[in-house]
Amino acid sequence: MVVALLFGGSVINYIDRAVLAVVMPQVRRDLGLSATDYSMAVNAFLVMYMVSYILGGRLADRLGCRVMFLITVVFWSLASMAHGAVQGLRTLALFRALLGTGEAGFYPAAIRGAAEWFPPESRAKAVGLVLSALSVGTLLTPPMVAWITLRYGWRASFVATGALGLLLVPPWLALHRRIRRAYGTPDPAPALAATANRDGPPEDEVTLGQVLRTRKYWCVLAARACSDAAWYFYLFWMPGYFQETRGLSLEAVGKLLWIPYFLAGVGALAGAWASSALIRRGLGLDRSRKTVLFVSAALCFAGSWAWLAEDVRLALGMVSLALFGHQAWSTNIHTAITEITPPAHVSILYGITGAAGTLMGAVVQAVVGPVVDSMGYDPAFAGAGALYIAAVALIVAAGRIERIRAPRI
Repeated sequence: MVVALLFGGSVINYIDRAVLAVVMPQVRRDLGLSATDYSMAVNAFLVMYMVSYILGGRLADRLGCRVMFLITVVFWSLASMAHGAVQGLRTLALFRALLGTGEAGFYPAAIRGAAEWFPPESRAKAVGLVLSALSVGTLLTPPMVAWITLRYGWRASFVATGALGLLLVPPWLALHRRIRRAYGTPDPAPALAATANRDGPPEDEVTLGQVLRTRKYWCVLAARACSDAAWYFYLFWMPGYFQETRGLSLEAVGKLLWIPYFLAGVGALAGAWASSALIRRGLGLDRSRKTVLFVSAALCFAGSWAWLAEDVRLALGMVSLALFGHQAWSTNIHTAITEITPPAHVSILYGITGAAGTLMGAVVQAVVGPVVDSMGYDPAFAGAGALYIAAVALIVAAGRIERIRAPRI
């Protein structure tokens, strides 16, 4: 039940952030925005998402998954609904910033929830389910938003999808009443407590500062940042690309663009199950994670050549391959972050990696907008593929995927 509601929260989180990408041509036309203006609004989301990822991680370590889930879901739902009142670039950027503020804290809390409730041999599956929800959210968004927009206008699509998050509050409260009855406390954290009590140096000896001085952590952080930047390109620009460059109508986008997002969700689960199967067969944590990471990155690189495809169906298939690979990669890189960090600092260190990914995404968005205005989408696709090559090199440089321990004196 815990992972089911985290899955539901992740689905709605991504529905709310993906609405703007689907109606981007209509919003730009009605508000008179250029591609550069649109990239500025996207960056308003990403900048606040970056800041709140770190703050949300710290709060999740202090308040736990239970409280942070409620705070973040309510905040971002109201911010998403407010998009229905947008009047121009300034208000669009403001509401995107508020949406980023609310959504950012959810994922550190959700990943902490997975670390709390699932042991290492099955943790990737829990993380994979949460991350597959990203794809479920984004595959549901095009048909849902297209249907609402064609009948009631793009403003109504923000109000309707934003209200979905509020539906999660009653079952989340009911769940934790059941947990309290079963465990005597709403936050038992069984798996995390077991991890902290294993043989070895006490985890509280590893300070946050010591982790932040290790090459392993910074290489994994940078690898995630590279892949996150590529994902944000696909998330915020792919629907517009297929409308503006490939000539699809909004109705066609609603009918077809669920396909790459569906395969992204399959990739998240496939990546989780593949690495878990390799671990069970005795390949070891490090080799299992890296095997799936390297294969996934290769798929992402191959799919990024979609801009060369002459047929729109082939281009759609190649983008689908890239998103399948990305989510298989993400399941394992997100899980690896929890596996190299001490349990006491899981959320804050995960939050810092998320902030780095968002910062990288914001930098890339600042480049993508002017590039699309001047040269089209082709260079942006090529750059997305190159980011995965850099990510693989960083994973190699990180060394073994294993818990960072306090230095021995």
